[in-house]
Amino acid sequence: MPEFLRTVSPIDGRVVAERLLAGVAELRTALAAARDAQASWRSCPVRERVAVVERFCQAMLSRRTEIARELTLQMGRPVRYTPLEVDRLCERARHMAEIAEEALAPLALPPKDALRRFIRREPVGTVLTIAPWNYPYLTAVNSVVPAILAGNAVLLKHSAQTPLCAERFAQAFAAAGLPSGVFQVLHLSHEDTDRAIRSPGIDFVAFTGSVEGGTKVQRAAAERFIGVNLELGGKDPAYVRADANLAHAVENLVDGAFFNSGQSCCGIERIYVHERVYESFVERAVALVKAYVLGNPLEEATTLGPMVRASAADFVREQTAEAIRKGARALVDPKLFPSSAAGTPYLAPQILVDVDHTMRVMTEESFGPVVGIMKVRSDDEAVALMNDSVYDLTAAIWTSDPEAAIRIGDRIATGTCFMNRCDYLDPALAWTGVKHSGRGVSLSVLGYQHLTRPKSFHLRLAT
Repeated sequence: MPEFLRTVSPIDGRVVAERLLAGVAELRTALAAARDAQASWRSCPVRERVAVVERFCQAMLSRRTEIARELTLQMGRPVRYTPLEVDRLCERARHMAEIAEEALAPLALPPKDALRRFIRREPVGTVLTIAPWNYPYLTAVNSVVPAILAGNAVLLKHSAQTPLCAERFAQAFAAAGLPSGVFQVLHLSHEDTDRAIRSPGIDFVAFTGSVEGGTKVQRAAAERFIGVNLELGGKDPAYVRADANLAHAVENLVDGAFFNSGQSCCGIERIYVHERVYESFVERAVALVKAYVLGNPLEEATTLGPMVRASAADFVREQTAEAIRKGARALVDPKLFPSSAAGTPYLAPQILVDVDHTMRVMTEESFGPVVGIMKVRSDDEAVALMNDSVYDLTAAIWTSDPEAAIRIGDRIATGTCFMNRCDYLDPALAWTGVKHSGRGVSLSVLGYQHLTRPKSFHLRLAT
């Protein structure tokens, strides 16, 4: 009997998409089409691939408003913000296109006797991208566009919460003139996603999601010795030093913790503040959080939408309740947010103080609109607490001293170290995590190295 994917909107419970899941036969057909298309696409000059990506961006931007509203319906981010995701997608795609020729150019070695030596970068073949719902375009573009620019074919399996985003990719690539088969969308069950990874037709997997999901991807890929890029969980910390610009730190850290209802892999989930500025920081942060407007994300006045589903909101409620039982204090009265109600995806934002690392809210990924703030006495104490985590994707340091930020950053186990900013991804920099935050690299020139394989040419000239 056919299996269906049904996407339920967190806004009001309506079904916004229903799709028939691809089965074994459809998967087999898609893999064969990808293999055939990639054999020709890899020979296409890089400049022509770059032109296709530019047309792809233009196609996405031409439907920006429509795509944004559709995104809000699927996952609940306020419509006042969702158009920015289309803009950022094109920013990343265009940057990867801009550096493609240089990143993919052969590496020539100096002449040696009668030898000519160089290294070429060849596409790996077919890339399977498994993308999540929280930033459905931005997470997918990190692998989809550079993979295509590198001469690969791509199969995109998107979250069941945001299947229409995958279809938007397909429409834009078709409008851009990308040859048929180079990019395809498959709506797959978990079982058939695992089957795809184990298939000889897949040569690389780019996965963004949970640690549990990443473990399954790694296990399946390891059986075939194919490469993976895994972007997994996060419990990203921030440290506010005594010399920080406090107004700037408060504004940006509150946004970094609560934007997208806290549903960001690199969102701020715990804050450490030097004792000399702690009281002032907390007071200002609470005032800013109280100004949020929780409600229907289709209304322009709304600044905080629902979480993706009621069970996700209940998880954060449980973390918060446990922290309070252990002595934490909640500083934001939920009654200020009438839309918030137990058992629904609508959750009032919360700041917790008097927290410590015995509480799950300070050690376990929350992925919701709550943040704990701890007082610290020194850089050393802050570094020790920031490193006390199984996750390490990004860390943010707020200070007026760049050298201090570098010294502290050198001591933090993290993929990205920020100074005076947070919750941001620069496509010119390598995006990577350590510990349970993942493995591999996306974006920057280094991202191309994972989507290609080196081939050495060692030519002895006739004498």
